[in-house]
Amino acid sequence: MKKQGGMVAIERKFVFELLHKRELTCFLEKELEKAGFAGVDIQKTPLVTRINVYVVNPGIVIGRKGRTIKDLTDAVQKKFKIENPQIAVVQVENENLNPRIVARKVAKSLEMGKNVRRILHMTLKSIMDSGALGAEIVTAGKLVGKGGRAKTVRISAGYIPKAGDVLFLVDTAHVTAYPKPGAIGVLVRIVPPGTEFPDRKVKKIDLPSVIQAANTEVGVSGNYKDR
Repeated sequence: MKKQGGMVAIERKFVFELLHKRELTCFLEKELEKAGFAGVDIQKTPLVTRINVYVVNPGIVIGRKGRTIKDLTDAVQKKFKIENPQIAVVQVENENLNPRIVARKVAKSLEMGKNVRRILHMTLKSIMDSGALGAEIVTAGKLVGKGGRAKTVRISAGYIPKAGDVLFLVDTAHVTAYPKPGAIGVLVRIVPPGTEFPDRKVKKIDLPSVIQAANTEVGVSGNYKDR
């Protein structure tokens, strides 16, 4: 019984840490939206809790003379009761390979009323042109005007595993867009360049012509104009 009790205590601690990280991630995502928040990694040591924050624009997080990051550190320490937190800012090397950033851009375009399939085709092409071995984008919700039914649009290219231990090799993010007709979920899954799978060798593929023809000059930042 003691052994079972010990296992329960470990499981509760594990669940608590996951919830704590989720709450911290939501807080940082809101605070660092303008900096292009892409994710967070937490490393605990006996002396400090190191928080690596991944963003597109590190300068916004750091602020003039480091004031912004100091205020952010103080807020994290007070709100989440973290002893001696140290926030390190890491710049995202390629926005097109970060699923959270990609999902946010797609969500913003959907909120501006852009054509769903064109946005997804452009986005998928940008991801694959950046060297990804596979990518999938799924949108689900009120994709049409007021009164329309909810539906799902899914596009993919390359190799995307759906089950098994290899799922941890796929970077995944899910965000929600809020256009006037109703909420739309955006799921982005990316297999980064150089990923090695134990059961197969993945080669770069030729994209379908409809995706190859997608206009990527303006990206999916909201400047795309439907023809």
